[in-house]
Amino acid sequence: MALYLIANGPMPTTAAQAVVTTGTAIKTLLQLSSSATKPLKIVEWGISFDGSAAAAPIKCELVETDVAATVTAHVTAGIIKLDGEALAGGDPVTNLLPVGTAATGYTASAEGTIAASRILDVQLVAPTNQYVKQFPLGREPIVQISKFARIRVTAAAAVNAYCYLVIEL
Repeated sequence: MALYLIANGPMPTTAAQAVVTTGTAIKTLLQLSSSATKPLKIVEWGISFDGSAAAAPIKCELVETDVAATVTAHVTAGIIKLDGEALAGGDPVTNLLPVGTAATGYTASAEGTIAASRILDVQLVAPTNQYVKQFPLGREPIVQISKFARIRVTAAAAVNAYCYLVIEL
């Protein structure tokens, strides 16, 4: 199986990775779409905030949903190949990780109406802090075929965030 890292923004080149503001309503910062033929396995996820003062914690969710948020579409360059198998395996976007405004992308402009979801991890994280979860081998959550993995946040006051998912395909 090949490992990939996907962050909540375009692939950085001459500038740093772009941050995304949380806002004060629920917001999907990163969304991954599993393919119609193969589930995806979440190996690790993380989120960090740039708040400068302690305040109410931010609700952070790693969730599987049945409906896509409307997002900025990711592109192949933003899906980072982490291991030799991924580097040798070609382009995962072609058939294993669909990209698009209703597929894999970041910074949701609309959440969609979710009928079914599964919480895969949930945390309260201070706006001056970060959280990283690496799932134990053999206990990684699976995102089912034709479902969506989302990192969602709800903040009392807007701050900027980085987040990412490491997946196995």
